[in-house]
Amino acid sequence: MELTTFHELTQEITSECFFMTPSQQEEKVIQLIDLHHFIECSPMKLEVVSYLRHPINIVKQDDLTIGILFYDMKRSSLPDCNDSEAFRRRHNLSALWFVFVEEEFCLETAAHTDLIIENSLDIFYEKIFLFNFFQSIIHPLK
Repeated sequence: MELTTFHELTQEITSECFFMTPSQQEEKVIQLIDLHHFIECSPMKLEVVSYLRHPINIVKQDDLTIGILFYDMKRSSLPDCNDSEAFRRRHNLSALWFVFVEEEFCLETAAHTDLIIENSLDIFYEKIFLFNFFQSIIHPLK
């Protein structure tokens, strides 16, 4: 992402999300960075539709509208899957994707698989990915 684009988008977060605390705005900026880098690294052609109002980002892939939720096991608490499902219905999404974001290269996926099984993520999300942010690698887990 170009610096000018990043600056414009962070200004949009600051002005549109004025009601958020500084730490919530910081989380929103991280969400934005994850989203744009994921799109840059993805072999799929994805177009951003919405990211400001909810932790689930809305993108278009051809004629599908998809919700993407980014999750960092080190920083985030696991979102409620029922909330994600309600968001899907409210926004008429074709699919929901769950993306684990890792900063370090990660070959071992047992912790991710365990979290998927323990929380039945594979029931709520059509696709689940492991996204190694700095290596720019997207690995499908489902």
